[in-house]
Amino acid sequence: MLRDRRQEWLTALVLVGPFVLIYGGLFVWPTIQMVMLSFTKAPLIGSGDWVGIDNYVKILSHKLFHSAFWNTAYFVLLTVIPNTLVSLLIAMAVNRHNGWVQGFVLACFFLPYILPVSVVFLAWNWIIDVQYGLAQVFVRPFNGGEPMSLTRTIPAFMPTVAFVTVWWTMGFNILLFIAGLRNVSPEIYEAAQLDSAGRWRQFTRITWPLIWPVTALVLTIQLIAQLKIFDQVYLFSIGGRQDATITLVQYVYKLAFQQNKGGEAATASVLLFGMIVILSVLQYQVLRVRGDK
Repeated sequence: MLRDRRQEWLTALVLVGPFVLIYGGLFVWPTIQMVMLSFTKAPLIGSGDWVGIDNYVKILSHKLFHSAFWNTAYFVLLTVIPNTLVSLLIAMAVNRHNGWVQGFVLACFFLPYILPVSVVFLAWNWIIDVQYGLAQVFVRPFNGGEPMSLTRTIPAFMPTVAFVTVWWTMGFNILLFIAGLRNVSPEIYEAAQLDSAGRWRQFTRITWPLIWPVTALVLTIQLIAQLKIFDQVYLFSIGGRQDATITLVQYVYKLAFQQNKGGEAATASVLLFGMIVILSVLQYQVLRVRGDK
């Protein structure tokens, strides 16, 4: 028995060991180094003097950090729940089709998800262009018949980027929802129809509760992804007022690569990491309690 136990431990070590080494070397150790760096006044490359919590006090009192925090929160509000709801509605519509029709429609929605952010930016930058953009047809009636630069007008910037982000990323969410919908037995809907249950009642009593774990997963993935938003906001803000639309990751980028303040950038990164962990855990627990009910 002792030999069998040793063989089991040896087998487990061989199978798990490479992952533990890679995970520790590429994530755990750099995270520890980042936390240690946040207590120093170091440049982007190299060491610096120990300053304790001075970086945290400075970052938390910095107006640009507050602006980045609220811009990120606003972007999360504009994308997480709308993206989830739109993806669910489209998935339910696509799931009603069968065969090649379903595959074709699903491919059309999933295609934007595989595009790189640079292609998405160039395509939508042309669509919303002030002079010849197709989107100006819908913008002019709300601007007195005049065209408007959606990425140079501060109130319209975040909603515009949020719309592009939802269009770009909802394909993956649709796939997750369709996988969940396919796990719901058709016999349940047949029984509900025999009891004269309408579509809305079927959705609220059958579909929604049974796919709630998938919904919680999508919401959690979207929350983490949108808290780390950088690419779209950075590209669309080029040539404009970047400080007015700055996000938390942009703030870290500005400190590290533009101002060569590695210690302060690490501090902002630690704060962002803490926000992501806390909000993700809280959201997951709330959604799990909702699912248990």
